Amino acid sequence: MRNAFLLALFLGAFFTLKAQEPNYDESKVPAYTLPDPLRMENGDEVNSPAKWVERRAEILKVFETQVYGKMPEHPKDLHFRVLSEDRYALSNMATRKEVAVYFTKDEQHYMTILMYIPNKRRGEAPVFFGLNFKGNHTICDDPDITESVTRMKPREGGSEKQPGTFKRGAESSRWPVEMLIANGYAVATVYRGDIDPDYDDGFQNGVHPLFYGKGQTRPRADEWGTLSAWAWGLSCAMDYFVTDEDIDSKKVALVGHSRHGKTALWAGAIDQRFAMAISNDSGCGGAAISRRKYGETFSKVNRLFPHWFCENFKQYNDKEELLPVDQHELIALMAPRPVYIASAIDDKWADPKGEFLSGVHATPVYRLLGREGLNGTGLPTVNQPLMPGSIGYHVRSGNHDITLYDWEQFVKFADKHFK
Repeated sequence: MRNAFLLALFLGAFFTLKAQEPNYDESKVPAYTLPDPLRMENGDEVNSPAKWVERRAEILKVFETQVYGKMPEHPKDLHFRVLSEDRYALSNMATRKEVAVYFTKDEQHYMTILMYIPNKRRGEAPVFFGLNFKGNHTICDDPDITESVTRMKPREGGSEKQPGTFKRGAESSRWPVEMLIANGYAVATVYRGDIDPDYDDGFQNGVHPLFYGKGQTRPRADEWGTLSAWAWGLSCAMDYFVTDEDIDSKKVALVGHSRHGKTALWAGAIDQRFAMAISNDSGCGGAAISRRKYGETFSKVNRLFPHWFCENFKQYNDKEELLPVDQHELIALMAPRPVYIASAIDDKWADPKGEFLSGVHATPVYRLLGREGLNGTGLPTVNQPLMPGSIGYHVRSGNHDITLYDWEQFVKFADKHFK
């Protein structure tokens, strides 16, 4: 009897683990029907740019309340201060600025924008802007970047490294600053931990508590998770860019890798002042079609990163088909602004084919607005970028990372639309 009980326990655990394994077999992708971005909730066809404005609002509301979570307005006390400026940085190639974006009047809560602006330019500079993983000082070996320090309490029993433990320039391979400067682009970045830590802290250490009502201790079920908080911070930074005479605030391209790619797409959706969004290996909740259930899925992402999305999102675990939207509609929320989607062929967790198909299925919206997008049903040839119109795509050789090759394609795409 005891042996039968133990066998039952073993088999139960075995099949549970098997069920949790990601699907990397294209033949096991379920049949699915995508929601139509050009069909109103009442069934009416969206056949004009004016009608798209109405439909866009419907789609945005679902993403806000069911996926990422609603975020508050920018603080009434939002203000800025240039902390440092060096017009002879990087062997005189660029001007380096560090700018504090204060969320409160008492200046106790803030994020710091690190910027490099090319000195050889005519007029204002277009800019690539995104979050960094390990601190501003890690994107470049410039010894004069102020070292990022955490203002968050580390998770009890947690093992997250704090930004001060990362070496200067540790992430420089992911931020080719001098190449971008040489091509006429400014670079701007914010350490994500200045806005919200990337671990489940009960939403106590980031910006969320600044907006809690009386007796509130965490966001409501339809309110912002960490991805929305990061997107909110990027939007607050845009309030600064419009004041900086060195920056062309009408040519700000959001760029993000992995979870920051998810954030870049969402920030571009909610703040239409951003002129372009670039998603690199963003996967589930980013560019990949959710209904494919390939690689990273709702249940997996919510189990591993329960703080990323709003609480409502968890009700769709293993029920992707019940969510009224899919990620091609997130891409469509950028329309008619250009968007670039990048994948890596060995990064199956992020589902390269699903990322490509989001661009394909967002294309009807772009065409309605007089822009060209992507065509096809199969994954394009590796290392052969597609940039036919306002949606660009490539899948490169290699795995989950953002590389010089990726950045070179982003520059070509930005040149096409910004220059």
